[in-house]
Amino acid sequence: MGVWKDTEEFMNYIVFDLEWNQSPYGKKQSNKKLPFEIIEIGAVKMNEKKEIEDTFHRIIKPRVYKWIHECIREVTHFSYKELSKGMPFEQAVQEFLEWCGPEFYFFSWGDQDVMELQRNMKYYHLLDLLPGPVIYYDVQKLFGIRFENRKSRRALEYAVDMLMIPKRKHFHRALEDAEYTAEVLRCIESENILPNSSIDVYQNPKSRKDEIFIAYPTYDKYVSREFEDREHMMHDREVTSTRCPVCGKNARRKLRWFLHNSKNYYSVSVCQEHGLVKGKIRVKKTEEEQYFSVKTIKLITEEEALEIREKREAVRRKRQEKKKDEAKKRNAE
Repeated sequence: MGVWKDTEEFMNYIVFDLEWNQSPYGKKQSNKKLPFEIIEIGAVKMNEKKEIEDTFHRIIKPRVYKWIHECIREVTHFSYKELSKGMPFEQAVQEFLEWCGPEFYFFSWGDQDVMELQRNMKYYHLLDLLPGPVIYYDVQKLFGIRFENRKSRRALEYAVDMLMIPKRKHFHRALEDAEYTAEVLRCIESENILPNSSIDVYQNPKSRKDEIFIAYPTYDKYVSREFEDREHMMHDREVTSTRCPVCGKNARRKLRWFLHNSKNYYSVSVCQEHGLVKGKIRVKKTEEEQYFSVKTIKLITEEEALEIREKREAVRRKRQEKKKDEAKKRNAE
């Protein structure tokens, strides 16, 4: 797994899809360590011409949620009898990774499959087979970049219909969805694929030397090491720095970092040469109660900067109203 390499050696394109089950009795009876249990892995292997060379399919016998959730059954049409004949997850995932080969790129529709694969592997103590953070390619995002505005997130069937790909099979089964995703990928030119990798941070950096810096065509991304709390994290110079994504020079802060909601901080800075720079920090929390940040830096327009300023003013107004309400309650007591 990894970023694209400028070599003559070709790495397999592994387009994969997962189906998973969840607690049929609701969230309260869900296993916190495994809210979604993988019950099917489907994948296709593509060559450098984006031709399908091989397929992979395994049904997995559930052990955490032995009865299938009604919504999952309606979408996938899995029966308990079919799942009961499946193989153990440990065997299925090891066969899958062996089939992928020693060097490969993951492709998936959306950003959840890569994370859930790792979470299931961690549950069964197999995460060392897939070291992270994992670099992969989100075909849903690539479709949006190539055919629509960059922020669009369309369903796989929408993309298949738009590109007039023949619908010979049903959706919502792992191998069929992997094959449809591969067909969408074939419609996207390499110049729209190569620079637009994604990174899954389920296996986040643990130390400063492991921190991640990636330059994309229109923005920069940084993933920090772990901190014991968000206060220490937001006092770290690297976490709160804002460098111009074009020239790399420090941009002068115009609007200090502020917390917009419980998970996102924003700032606006200015590079004298390239203009306004937006900073966004997403706060992440690990299963071990540690904090780390995912920061994106990009150039923005005056209008976009104004929108961020309005967000800050809305936060200020909300805080002032909260203080007034608290003061009224104290006076009433």
